[in-house]
Amino acid sequence: MKVEQIYTSCLSQGAYFIESNGEAAVIDPLREISNYLKLAEESKSKIKYVFETHFHADFISGHLTLANKTGAKIVYGPQADPNFESIIAEDNQEFKIGAVTITAVHTPGHTLESTSYILKDENGKEHCIFTGDTLFLGDVGIPDVAQRYMGVSKEELAGILYDSVNNKIKPLPDNILVYPGHGAGSACGKNMMKETVDTLANQKKINYALNGSFSKDGFIKELTDDLPEPPTYFPSNVKLNQDGYLDFDKVLDRSLVPLQLDKFKSLSTQENTIILDVRNQDVFKIGFIPDSIFIGLNGGFAPWVGAVLKDINIKILLVCEDGQAKEAIMRLSRVGFDNCLGYLEGGFRMWKNSGNPINTIGSANAKELEKFINNNINILDVRQVGERNNGYLKNSEHIPLALIDSENKSLNKSLKYYVHCAGGYRSMIACSILKKKGFNTTIDVEGGFGSISNNTSMEISQN
Repeated sequence: MKVEQIYTSCLSQGAYFIESNGEAAVIDPLREISNYLKLAEESKSKIKYVFETHFHADFISGHLTLANKTGAKIVYGPQADPNFESIIAEDNQEFKIGAVTITAVHTPGHTLESTSYILKDENGKEHCIFTGDTLFLGDVGIPDVAQRYMGVSKEELAGILYDSVNNKIKPLPDNILVYPGHGAGSACGKNMMKETVDTLANQKKINYALNGSFSKDGFIKELTDDLPEPPTYFPSNVKLNQDGYLDFDKVLDRSLVPLQLDKFKSLSTQENTIILDVRNQDVFKIGFIPDSIFIGLNGGFAPWVGAVLKDINIKILLVCEDGQAKEAIMRLSRVGFDNCLGYLEGGFRMWKNSGNPINTIGSANAKELEKFINNNINILDVRQVGERNNGYLKNSEHIPLALIDSENKSLNKSLKYYVHCAGGYRSMIACSILKKKGFNTTIDVEGGFGSISNNTSMEISQN
């Protein structure tokens, strides 16, 4: 028996490959399926099943492509209603993979169809559980806000989740392993651990959902208080996962198009089209195409594309370094952004060397910011609410990055703003958005709040 976790840091997502005696299964695959085909080839196995823990909102799964390529059967849990051929498992239904068994355990709460899968080894011993977005390490999945569009409240989902975790997962043997669908950094939970596998015994000690820290009512309140609104693209991803999507290979074929400068300029004037610059923020700030948006491949690219661009139908023109275009297209497709028109051949160098206008964004390090702090400067914090609650600069204004495009009316375009996040990645995204909207003097704070806290004596306020 072989169990392999395929972890994708950009999405903080774990997919799983299970193999026994020449048969294999994949759980929650990503849209590009080459990794799973390679693992099957290396283990000389045939992929028999593709198990889905739920209809994912934060990424496009590879279930349909993988099933079409291999002949594998797609399996969902109870209450799932996909619009394609699949097996809708009953609670506790078993599936044989070589000499091992996978049991579907209906664990609703994150979504109504959420299902975990218990793997039993060749001797029938429970080895591990794949919990999807039901149980994370140190946390649970928040009630999937995409379900609000189905008339189910977050409080109802939280109560159902409490019952699933305590009645279906907690009674399992202490020594089994927990393999979650996501780790720290995912928007699907509030406070996940950075580790990606743990024993159930340890989770019963440290995870508030399992250790008796809360009554059911207390759990519901803890889980739903300060629950953010869903990123706009989440329902679109759910629909693609439920109805079907274009294979990634086809998306790549039509998107990996080098564009000459004149063609690039012409396309940029089309309605609902943006220029997306995916280079490193340190390169972007010293020169970029006017009105372009920065979201760098070196950070949490795909989730921030979804949160910032919002509409999966938007047309995208890429500006990237040589050799980055394919990677950018692949990551865009992971969250359903399939309308990439191509990339500027020669990149920003071509634009600049042809005499076109360029923009820049100023920067200041934490020590420089400290020198200016007493001059009534304007500081903008673009971190999440939970991050800010743990400490913030006195008198700073707060607009989370995901809202910066729509909720900037409190800002004054004639003023200079020093913009910071936690480490310096999101602040540059925010600066590029503000620049596009006519805020001409934005200064990126290098190293963000982490550098401010560690390298200065500026006053930190606490909520």
